[in-house]
Amino acid sequence: MRSKKKIIIVGGGAAGFFVAANIDKEKYETILLERAKNPMQKIKISGGGRCNVTHACFDPKELVNFYPRGNKELRSVFTKFQPGDTIAWFEKRGLELKTEADNRMFPTTDSSQDVMDILLNSALANDVQIKYKSGVTKIEREENLWKVQTKNQDYLADIVVFCTGSSPKAYKILTDLSIEIEDLVPSLFTFNIKDKTLENLMGTSFENAVVKIPKLKAEEFGPLLITHWGLSGPAVLKLSAWCARELHKLKYDFAINVNFLGISMEEANEKILKYKQDFPKKSLAQAKIFEITQRFWKNILEINQIEEKKKIANLSKKEKQLILKNLCSCELAVKGKSTFKEEFVTAGGVKLRQIDFKTMRIKELEDFYIAGEVLDIDAITGGFNFQACWSEAWLISESLNNS
Repeated sequence: MRSKKKIIIVGGGAAGFFVAANIDKEKYETILLERAKNPMQKIKISGGGRCNVTHACFDPKELVNFYPRGNKELRSVFTKFQPGDTIAWFEKRGLELKTEADNRMFPTTDSSQDVMDILLNSALANDVQIKYKSGVTKIEREENLWKVQTKNQDYLADIVVFCTGSSPKAYKILTDLSIEIEDLVPSLFTFNIKDKTLENLMGTSFENAVVKIPKLKAEEFGPLLITHWGLSGPAVLKLSAWCARELHKLKYDFAINVNFLGISMEEANEKILKYKQDFPKKSLAQAKIFEITQRFWKNILEINQIEEKKKIANLSKKEKQLILKNLCSCELAVKGKSTFKEEFVTAGGVKLRQIDFKTMRIKELEDFYIAGEVLDIDAITGGFNFQACWSEAWLISESLNNS
């Protein structure tokens, strides 16, 4: 009987464990090496501890539009394994997913631990040996095998599956193997802003804001959130992802234009005029013209030195224009960024032209596969980064199982 081939999976995150969960135990002896004592930490904290497993977008052509980097390459990947397949995979193992209003998908149990347990148990059911506190320090070719070194011991394997995430040590290992790396820059971050418009309004949100970066001719729309350091929420995070490299070059010092209402200035003006006509005796402080909080509305009046007690009938044309500008075309200066901890990703990583996207193998290396955040692939927030991990890992396991 022919002995089993040996696989070393480097990295115990989403991609590494998904390969381990799908590998054929009859064909392979598999060892997973994880540098931490607790694996899958990104899964654990994702979605506030609920784990945003994937996104309810089932057409690969549409799905790739959520990936600032890697969209062309992922199109073929998603034709083989997409969110519908992810849902079916977890359901087959006893965990149903639910779709929320914004199409993000979570376990019905709202527990990331349930996702982790399924991945771990599936890997163990495949007889995968999991070695914790086993950070890889070097990988080199030794005759027809791969020698994988850790501080604890060295391993010899026929196949390496590299799924470490975007750590500097990981990239050093890869560059020693002559694998080219695209420079790393942060993606998915919030904008640091000190401005009276946002002062003391932490937690205030806007459902359909539009945020523009005039210098880059970039804009995004969606929910917006005032935080104690500035602005966050999907509109900002999407901009940070799409413009990650350009904003890095600007050293995170740039101007933005915010439309808190998400409607045109003309439409906002019509709403004020109609309200003025319908409720002429209302004080400005009591006015509820727009879908914004009273705290924010009163702050707009205050910073423009408009008397709150003034009747709306007495609002001057100049005062109205000041309000409209603040609400529909507010200019703010961004000075720095803050990392969005739960969904932190980087733009950059292994250059994609080196990879065969039918199998996720490095073209110039024998039996060396790669998946996950270590690649120059990233997405906006919403479950898309995990979906790329599941899909890439699936291709690897299928390629190996069918070889």
